[in-house]
Amino acid sequence: MTETDTPAAQADQVRVQVKAAGVNFLDTLIIRDLYQSKPPRPFAPGSKVAGVIEAVGPDVTGYQISDRVMALGHMGGFATHMIVPVSDLVSMPNTMSFDEVACFIFTYGTSHYALCDRAKLRAGETLLVLGAAGGVDAAAIELGKAMGAKVIAAVFSEQKAAFCRKIGADDTVIHPRNMDHDAQKALSSAIKASVGPNGVDVVYDPVGGAYSEPAIRCLGW
Repeated sequence: MTETDTPAAQADQVRVQVKAAGVNFLDTLIIRDLYQSKPPRPFAPGSKVAGVIEAVGPDVTGYQISDRVMALGHMGGFATHMIVPVSDLVSMPNTMSFDEVACFIFTYGTSHYALCDRAKLRAGETLLVLGAAGGVDAAAIELGKAMGAKVIAAVFSEQKAAFCRKIGADDTVIHPRNMDHDAQKALSSAIKASVGPNGVDVVYDPVGGAYSEPAIRCLGW
């Protein structure tokens, strides 16, 4: 643990007293110097936090001390305080806890962008989610259901399948962890059996590799 002076909020920044911080793939990259930006040591990783505004810069409008917020950044969240530009703040609903919010904005934001902005998923369409028990994938299941789609979750164990059904998946497909040619054909057949003759409208694929081909083969025209 390293102690430093408590940072001051400048111009359009606020200082957030961190109550909870989420852990993301980005954080695992940046501590190994595998991310685009390589900060000098010592530094605090942590890219998303939930907390309470403790100080505001002179140019800040729309936020005040004691506001509950969620905040984004490349680093700085695994600390007692985080300096955040106002542009990276989002007001936090009173109905959500700090730990829920700290794990919310990246995972649900990523899946919301993918399904709404890129795929333009519509009610009544069929959504296939690969690797469906992970963070962004679980968010995709819940968001897909909220948007009125039929959601098929592809996983490699019955335990994960049960989890996906619990959070809203209409059907699940279980496949081997190692995806050889025979497993690819079996996965494609299982998906087609689940979705019917019209195929899948949208595939949410954070896995890639050998899993992509069977999913692409199941896409509707």
